[in-house]
Amino acid sequence: MANTEKDLAGAQREHWQGTYAAHPSMYGEQPSAPAVHAAEVFRAAGAREVLELGAGHGRDALYFAREGFTVQATDFSPVGLEQLREAARSQSVAEQVTTAVHDVREALPLPDDSVDAVFAHMLLCMALSTDDIHAAVGEIRRVLRPGGVLVYTVRHTGDAHYGAGTAHGDDIYEHGGFAVHFFDRALVDTLSDGWTLNEVHAFEEGDLPRRLWRVTQALPR
Repeated sequence: MANTEKDLAGAQREHWQGTYAAHPSMYGEQPSAPAVHAAEVFRAAGAREVLELGAGHGRDALYFAREGFTVQATDFSPVGLEQLREAARSQSVAEQVTTAVHDVREALPLPDDSVDAVFAHMLLCMALSTDDIHAAVGEIRRVLRPGGVLVYTVRHTGDAHYGAGTAHGDDIYEHGGFAVHFFDRALVDTLSDGWTLNEVHAFEEGDLPRRLWRVTQALPR
């Protein structure tokens, strides 16, 4: 990783740490709409074990647990994960949830073919280079079992913040302290090579609103 990428990654980690510390449960307790959709997709695929990348303070991981899945939740923020664990205890799902501090730029600390499904809500569109994103999806493929399903969401180049704020190159723009890699459709299609691309669904979220794609793709059995 180049020094500029390391600097940006470190700054974003500190920014998220401070954000979670200052705003516990900043996204609320209700699951995101993509998580509700993902639970239906995972259940239909017969999944039992879900890996959530970029789980934050855990609103979606906790929802998956309440829906009966065993959940492994990762994030690069220890503060967010501690909030997740506290909420899991209060909701009586602590036995179904495990957590691990993990930076998506690094290899996943899991064996090959070890999880049924992976969920990542706005994780892949963080301050990651295109190479980082490809490597992360490669790691997801490695840990998924045959027939495993990936549901992820990303902000795309039709978003109002695309091209605004501080440009870091590689379609990464920083606005309000948060750096985002905005996806074009070509990147989505390239990331589905070797997968079955089931859906690319456009939706909006938040007050701006943010414009995103929800992507569902599966490995061959």
